[in-house]
Amino acid sequence: MSCKHFFFLFVLVFGLLGQVNSSVAQTPENNAAPAKEMPSGQKEEEKGINITELVFGHVSDSHEWHFFSTKSEDGKENAFAIPLPMIIYQPGKGLSVFSSSHFEEWHKDATGAQISNTYEGLHLEKVMKEKVIAEDGSPVYDFSLTKNVISMLIGVFLLLFLLTKSSKNYKYGAIHAPKGFQNFVEVIVVFIRDEVAVPNLGKKAVKFMPLLLTIFFFIWINNLLGLLPGGANFTGNIAVTALLALVTFVVMMVNSNKHFWSHLLNPPNVPFLVKCLLVLIEIMSLIIKPVALMIRLFANMLAGHIVILSVICLIFIFAGLSKTVGGIFVPVSLAFSIFMFMLELLVAAIQAFVFANLTAVFLGQVMEGDHHEDHHSSPAEIVM
Repeated sequence: MSCKHFFFLFVLVFGLLGQVNSSVAQTPENNAAPAKEMPSGQKEEEKGINITELVFGHVSDSHEWHFFSTKSEDGKENAFAIPLPMIIYQPGKGLSVFSSSHFEEWHKDATGAQISNTYEGLHLEKVMKEKVIAEDGSPVYDFSLTKNVISMLIGVFLLLFLLTKSSKNYKYGAIHAPKGFQNFVEVIVVFIRDEVAVPNLGKKAVKFMPLLLTIFFFIWINNLLGLLPGGANFTGNIAVTALLALVTFVVMMVNSNKHFWSHLLNPPNVPFLVKCLLVLIEIMSLIIKPVALMIRLFANMLAGHIVILSVICLIFIFAGLSKTVGGIFVPVSLAFSIFMFMLELLVAAIQAFVFANLTAVFLGQVMEGDHHEDHHSSPAEIVM
């Protein structure tokens, strides 16, 4: 079996063992806030599934880690969730640290937004995303450990633990035959070196291997964590992908050379009017590169979660029309959901590879001229 086939096979097996029941665990009640009584003067909403609220509740960030909900015999909804620490700073009031469990009662306002009870002059508001609002309208700076932040910390811990464990046999010049998980990691490292770093960076590939490997494993691990039942959609958050793209852009600018800037700001052998147009296009292209990185990862990971959840919701939509039709559609929906999940396992690895590969491509472009003569060197020659 080739390295590429082994790589993708591991992704499928790991994800399938972790979330083969994800379509069952993420039921429509899972991410909806507990239904509470409406304020006086407002009529109780007709019971049903709010698809928009459900989908965006699943993919958006939250101040609690919600797993699922159940309904008791009296119709009361019980949410199984872990409250997370809230760290709030308000000018004039200072820093406040408390648990999100204080926001336990919810209702909907006239606009349809979900509003929590008030605690210490603050309340939560859920529309497309969840945010902290001060009752007096004063500014609020939220530094809370949200679901996405906790997921990121778990991903960083796994990254450090797995790679540190795999690299122990390489310390102090010791040479041992790789085995187990170390063997798998070495396959990926060699693949990134030979297929990503060396073709784009030449002899400078070794210098940027730590960056490329960190980007690849960080994105891949967090993509897989997001596919676990109850997992956070970390890489489907545009703020996360924007920061990753910013890191790439900063590294590009720091390592750019005179050859790159001279050709960008003063293209040789080009008429003046055409040169003015080319400079404008090249500057726009330079800015678009990190934007493309940001949107590509964000859109692919967000779309996968939304598609899987939407297909599952079709069961309850058809069941609302007819229980018979809903029952017939259950196996179809679950089969398609599992198929989409397996596809997402591939996408999780592919998007990590694409981000790392494009980072190497963009770095190679800004360092053009420094390593042009190295493109025909073999990986073994570059490592030596």
